[in-house]
Amino acid sequence: MVTIKTILVPTDFSELSKIALPYAIDIAKKYSAKVVIFHVFDEELLSPIFFEAGGKAEKYFNHLKNDFDSAIKQLLDGIDTGDLEIEAHLANGSPFVEILRYVKENGVDLVVMGTHGRSGISHAFLGSVTEKVMRKSPAPVMIVRHPEMQFKMI
Repeated sequence: MVTIKTILVPTDFSELSKIALPYAIDIAKKYSAKVVIFHVFDEELLSPIFFEAGGKAEKYFNHLKNDFDSAIKQLLDGIDTGDLEIEAHLANGSPFVEILRYVKENGVDLVVMGTHGRSGISHAFLGSVTEKVMRKSPAPVMIVRHPEMQFKMI
């Protein structure tokens, strides 16, 4: 018998990553599981202009922490979560590394995440957090594609 007590939902707050949340909520309701929404701030994505202008990654991260609760509320807006236990966590680092760390250290039973569905050159250059998590996670990973995404052979 499958037991699911904790479901991790990594998000970058993009429209594509939001697609996974209703799936995680629905599964959590069926198993009376806790849902953990997890965002990783990747300072390497900050523009070099930010640093040239005297910006500090730590200051940006602190600003992000201050707005995190409202961003989570907005993410959950319109989704019936019932009486589910929902937690939100913010980390700083490489997204796939921090996601895998959280899975291992917290006994996550299922990871539910969206995908941007990149392929070809953009995938080769940008890589895929979803793909890396899927390949290396000790917990099962459910990948949710946007319903309007079309598969195209290149």
